[in-house]
Amino acid sequence: MAPPHPAGAKRDRDQLRQEMTEAGCDLAQISMEMRTRFRMRPREAWRQAHGLTLQAAADRMNALGGSRRGVEVAADASLVAKFEKWPAPSGRKPSPQALVMLAELYGCDVADLLDYQDRKALPAADLQLLERRPAPPASPALAPPPQEREPQGAALVEVAAQESAAWAMWAESTNVGDLACEQLLADTRALAAGYLAADPPLRVFAATRALRDRVFALLEGHQHPRQTRDLYVLAGYLCGLLAWISSDLGEPHQADTHGRTAWLCAELAGHDGLRAWTLSTRSKVALWDGRAREAITHARRGAAHRAPGTVGLLLACQEADAWARLGAAGEAQETLARVDEARTAPQDQDDDIGGLFSCDAFRSLNYTTGVRLRTGCATTALDEAAAALAIPTRRAYGTEAQMRITLASAHVALGHPEGALEALQPVLDLAPEQRLAPMAARLREFAGDVARSRMADARTASHLQAVVEHWCLEAAPRHVALPPGAPGTLA
Repeated sequence: MAPPHPAGAKRDRDQLRQEMTEAGCDLAQISMEMRTRFRMRPREAWRQAHGLTLQAAADRMNALGGSRRGVEVAADASLVAKFEKWPAPSGRKPSPQALVMLAELYGCDVADLLDYQDRKALPAADLQLLERRPAPPASPALAPPPQEREPQGAALVEVAAQESAAWAMWAESTNVGDLACEQLLADTRALAAGYLAADPPLRVFAATRALRDRVFALLEGHQHPRQTRDLYVLAGYLCGLLAWISSDLGEPHQADTHGRTAWLCAELAGHDGLRAWTLSTRSKVALWDGRAREAITHARRGAAHRAPGTVGLLLACQEADAWARLGAAGEAQETLARVDEARTAPQDQDDDIGGLFSCDAFRSLNYTTGVRLRTGCATTALDEAAAALAIPTRRAYGTEAQMRITLASAHVALGHPEGALEALQPVLDLAPEQRLAPMAARLREFAGDVARSRMADARTASHLQAVVEHWCLEAAPRHVALPPGAPGTLA
């Protein structure tokens, strides 16, 4: 027994069209029945009333445009489908010219192709332009084409060659050039570097989102396979950057969503470097969301790809950090040995993007000093952190802040409250938009260390706890969570 076919399947549509035509119904009535019975948008309903496939409608649209001077049309089945879906997110807004052309093809008024949802979404200028146009005459282009005899002999060979040439012209066309890809790569690198500098996180987030949307839009078009792969790689890194910033703003659920999309891009591109950096980002998100074992899993999976650049070093650092937070000192020390190996290993290739997607010596030391502190080596952690901070070089403000918190925590563990306050002062002076979620978590942990230390009753200890509490109240995640326009909301 054959399985039942779903309502709205081609068989249902063809049967409805035939029955209504035999009953003397016109195209307007058939399209309306298509809309109500199968819940179609008006442009799709009119196409189905004519019995046209998406490609057939695109071909006739191109033919109509080609017969008129100054009208350039390059429609395909995908574009017609997007015209029909709009204003849904997966659709594309048809221009007034495209709507007029479709109306002429289908022998209807432009108004017949628009419902209330379309009218709300169309710009007022488009509506005014369409309303001033006279109704188009029925187009002979919709008459069924005459049955042509299949070419024979030499004519068949010539037609086949013409078809191959036409396909080659399509395959050779692209909506993005090598120079544009190079510019997109430069823009991505600038954002990854800017996030480590003093640029406000939300400003970088907005710029990254806009650039990601540009890359997504290009991927919806047609380009050479090599360019498609490059665009997937860029889209993956941009989604990874959005994931990292979302986590820093205290939004792990949204960060995970970006991370999954970044992984999809890495798989579609077949790019081990992007795979490794995506898993590093997902490890970071999981760790700060309290999922340390999941963070270890992501870090190990990322290391298995053996990608070039510094991502292997960062993944080893992240795994060691996660083990230390779980209290597994032995596993943390074993992983630190891999960190040392990665530090000394020669780098045969630079990182693709750099900035956030790179791991320099200071960044790796930030991880290892934290691991030493958590595994009971406070003196070593203090010495290494102080030495790293004494080097006069430019570094990421977020990484430096975490290193200073490690230094302050080591001072507390060794009974030096004055040293702790001195180490923390540059962190306490950060602007509210730079007070990211990981810093706030580390400072709360620091305050807990102070409360459990032998100086818990000291005046300095009380002051440290008070300033940390005030700092966290002004942190970026809290401001992002406030309703728009509320006092203290970040711009």
